[in-house]
Amino acid sequence: MSVIFLLIFFSIVLAGGFLFAFIWSVKDGQFEDDYTPSVRVLFDDIAPETKKTSNEDL
Repeated sequence: MSVIFLLIFFSIVLAGGFLFAFIWSVKDGQFEDDYTPSVRVLFDDIAPETKKTSNEDL
């Protein structure tokens, strides 16, 4: 029975740690930019390499 109380205590401490980390990240501005990640895939910074094929190899 004491193991159950110990597990409940550790789960509450762990949940409190996750809550603290979430509140800290929200106050730090981690979740403010919700537009850029959705359009980042549309802007390709690296030009694709073009393969040069010559008729001499055929």
